[in-house]
Amino acid sequence: SKAAPVIKKLGIEPISMGYLVVEPGMRVGEVGHAECVPRDRPDLAVGYAMAAEMLGMGLVYLEAGSGAPVPVPPEMVRQVRASVSIPVIAGGGITSPEQSRAAVEAGADIVVTGTVVERSEDVEDALRSIIEAIRV
Repeated sequence: SKAAPVIKKLGIEPISMGYLVVEPGMRVGEVGHAECVPRDRPDLAVGYAMAAEMLGMGLVYLEAGSGAPVPVPPEMVRQVRASVSIPVIAGGGITSPEQSRAAVEAGADIVVTGTVVERSEDVEDALRSIIEAIRV
């Protein structure tokens, strides 16, 4: 509630986003009391993503949760990408260049690698290897 007046005053354009918490969900699922999308139910993610787009959301974020032991399944990303025209973000559990590349190859427009930045001793090197892996 404190940020909205500042955002308006600064003229920053807010972008609405469908935020889908995918199992395991980690802390974001717990704090948000989210009903996580099961990893083996890409059809549910597709339905929610389509609803987000129909409701005017500008993005859809498939989030496994910060520090998740596994990322959002590439097949889920693939099916969501095929069902919506808005950008698709994949995040949570993406800790390697290979996982980043898999998300991009599945159709993610944006890959979030927060845990890599948080835990890496050489952030620049870690990000460089991820960027090189996802360049198409």
